[in-house]
Amino acid sequence: QVQLVESGGGLVQAGGSLRLSCAASGLTFSRYTMGWFRQAPGKEREFVAAISWTFGITRYTDSVKGRFTISRDNAKNTAYLQMNSLKPEDTAVYYCAAYVSGGSRWYLPDASRKDDYWGQGTQVTVSS
Repeated sequence: QVQLVESGGGLVQAGGSLRLSCAASGLTFSRYTMGWFRQAPGKEREFVAAISWTFGITRYTDSVKGRFTISRDNAKNTAYLQMNSLKPEDTAVYYCAAYVSGGSRWYLPDASRKDDYWGQGTQVTVSS
């Protein structure tokens, strides 16, 4: 059974930092793209960052470029999201996901496949 478990969320003041972790089990971690997504109250879930299964290529949404860093440790089956210079608008539930995808949109889950996996989410709240 595949499990993704996020941790590291919490309450932080604007300008602060948090490091999210996503521990995976039940899958060949090194073969999956790992992504972070977030959903703020009243909004749709949005893409934040992804790291490819090979070569560690990364992709970020524009609003977090230069502030967030995604990484992975295949030996530990864990993905990370280092979040610096946090802003109130970063407040959301953050989800990690593991998926197989390709092409120009490799950083997003492939809607035609049924083998993407999601964690339960971790709350990040940034106070002003």
